[in-house]
Amino acid sequence: MPGVGLLFGPMLIGVYLNTILYGVLVVQTFIYYQTYKNDKPWIRYLILYLFILETLNTGFDIGMMYEPLIVRYATPRATIVAPIMLSADPIATVMISTPVQLFIAWRINIITKSKLTAGIVSFFSICAFIGGIATTISVTLIPEYARLHEFDGAVITWLASSAAADIVITSSLVISLYRRKSGVRATDDVINRIIRLSVQTGMITAISAAADVIIFLVVPNTTLYANVVFYQTTRD
Repeated sequence: MPGVGLLFGPMLIGVYLNTILYGVLVVQTFIYYQTYKNDKPWIRYLILYLFILETLNTGFDIGMMYEPLIVRYATPRATIVAPIMLSADPIATVMISTPVQLFIAWRINIITKSKLTAGIVSFFSICAFIGGIATTISVTLIPEYARLHEFDGAVITWLASSAAADIVITSSLVISLYRRKSGVRATDDVINRIIRLSVQTGMITAISAAADVIIFLVVPNTTLYANVVFYQTTRD
């Protein structure tokens, strides 16, 4: 097993980043409800659902660090058995990311009139959801750090599918927006800003998911991937 630094250090830093971004999320949620009061009720409920899930996920992450560093402090079990809350992370992540990706798939269908693209995004999103559930079940049944790579397939399905969905989302939005350029400078400037925003949000999330699965496979028996997955959850 790796030292305590490589085992808990990345997880702790990941939780710090997640908590900081959660503060940003609180402000964004407040601004949304103050600004977009005329949105459809189901959209406002979706935002509330995501806020509640992200709040719970942040609590799970804090509990995940409290257990080994406080409750199990200086005991062999702390470095052998994963904390109980670690199993909650995959399912919490996909319960946040999947509705978001399906919502964007619906928007893509409206904007681009492409049912194929929306269907591809939905397919990868559902695959990621299944992979996340499978990962949670696997971690629950096999909580030892040394055996986490026994269910690489579930983790790869979860993260690779999520990355694929984000890549398709970003690519389709960028292509659709680019085609809408009219040659009018004022209009094109607005479209360019939207394109940059789409790349900054969607592609960062996709890169995070891809980096997560690569680190998980290349650097075994550590939690270096935790920095990426916690960041990815809040970005979603």
